[in-house]
Amino acid sequence: MKASLQLKLGQSLTMTPQLQQAIRLLQLSTLDLQQEIQQALESNPMLETPEEEDAADNSADSSEAGENASSGGEEVTGEDQGWDENENGPDWSSETETPEKIPDDLPVDTAWDDIYQSAPASSAPRDDENDHDFETRNSPAETLQDHLEWQLNLTPMSERDEAIAHALLDAVDDRGYLTSSLEEIHGGLMEDADEDPLEMDEVEAVLHRLQHFDPPGVFARDLQECLLIQLNQLPPDTPWLPQARLVITHYINLLGNRDYAQLLRRSRLKEDQLREVLALITGLNPRPGDAIDQPEPDYVIPDVIVRKHEGRWRVELNPEIAPRIRVNAGYAALIRRADSSADNTYLRDQLQEAKWFIKSLQSRNETLLKVATRIVEHQQGFLEQGEEAMKPLILSDIAQAVDMHESTISRVTTQKYMHTPRGIFELKYFFSSHVSTNEGGEASSTAIRAMIKKLIAAETPKKPLSDSKIAAMLGEQGIQVARRTVAKYREAMHIPPSNERKRLGETGPEQEFQLNDPAWQAGFYTDPAGVIGIQQTGDANATQHLRPSR
Repeated sequence: MKASLQLKLGQSLTMTPQLQQAIRLLQLSTLDLQQEIQQALESNPMLETPEEEDAADNSADSSEAGENASSGGEEVTGEDQGWDENENGPDWSSETETPEKIPDDLPVDTAWDDIYQSAPASSAPRDDENDHDFETRNSPAETLQDHLEWQLNLTPMSERDEAIAHALLDAVDDRGYLTSSLEEIHGGLMEDADEDPLEMDEVEAVLHRLQHFDPPGVFARDLQECLLIQLNQLPPDTPWLPQARLVITHYINLLGNRDYAQLLRRSRLKEDQLREVLALITGLNPRPGDAIDQPEPDYVIPDVIVRKHEGRWRVELNPEIAPRIRVNAGYAALIRRADSSADNTYLRDQLQEAKWFIKSLQSRNETLLKVATRIVEHQQGFLEQGEEAMKPLILSDIAQAVDMHESTISRVTTQKYMHTPRGIFELKYFFSSHVSTNEGGEASSTAIRAMIKKLIAAETPKKPLSDSKIAAMLGEQGIQVARRTVAKYREAMHIPPSNERKRLGETGPEQEFQLNDPAWQAGFYTDPAGVIGIQQTGDANATQHLRPSR
């Protein structure tokens, strides 16, 4: 085997650490970017915020003023700065004004609050109504289990009943329903019981007491019992209360199927009476646990602000999304060119990293502003008229306009938000596919969804529009879409099909009965086995079944 040396000319793309940093900063959200900048400020001494230097300058000015105020401008030593307790001490009255002078001799039992009863606690204005406890503000949110446990601790019970209550409490899910049957709970208690056997009646008695806990409807075994518990806790003189119990107890399957004709005939109620009964039922909460165990809201800080000025749309970056940083001139002046010591090399490397970090931030801001400006130019119709005027837009359109790759546009528009007069939207919201029109043009999927929503909102309650009818009505407006496309867009907006949107008679917006309304928070459905259930919109796991009454 012969060894040889060969020369080859080629090109390869290598991502430098600086390029990797720029790409990583580009795809960070506002919160992640703030954390990244804070971490860089803590790890790199060459980086600083203008506020830090201003604070240092103010501190230096104060020190100089104090030195000039000293006697003869002489240097003040540590001994000169001290003061003897027998001599006249410093006058603190200029800093804190008290309503009256504190006497030298105070009784032994004098309390601190008695002295400073009317003195201000701080120089900042104070609002007692909004002065919440710090621990309360920063404590974790109360869960349903904590809320029920707190009520259980306040309820007088025997040790035997308390053990049963804790077993029932452990079986409650986040919705407030029992996930185990009473037989299973009773069997588990029997295994831990002593010689004295535990009767099933005892478990049912404790359950009945727990069903009076707050929020109303907890510890229910199914949807029907949950609604009946809430009805039973209403005042006895509540209008239409007996009729609501009748419908829930005997005809809930007809209610789930929207079979109002059968419901009117069997309940022997008139249409206006049934409407009042249904209005009472829709005021109940099929998921009582949600009243306590609510998720924390997600706060969004817009990266870009869009406003109209003198008839033109202006796009600008939000100055509050990230702190301003710059190179620390004091540390940079310590670097010497010819010095190769470890300290000087460290400062030189940190200075180079600081410059690259600032340059990457500037590149991120420029790219974000450039992309947002192109989006606003393309979607001015949306800003002026709303969703129905949204134009089709894909990543490649913006990529060609700003001369960048689609992957870069995807990074810029991910978790970045734009504040407009119509609300705050993620940049990806303005991108949508297109559907051809009869005139040879294109309509965006967002505009089609808005049109579908508008048609459904204006439909007749007794005869809701089917997907085929909606597709035909869109075709009359020049937009050709298939029925399955309408169904896909409708389901994406969490709008139920026509058979579930059927409502009882012509009703006003305040009295409109629709079990899929957000106030009801859920919708009934019927599975092939004839089981009536309730399922929250968009939550396939939140399902509660009950057998139809015979």
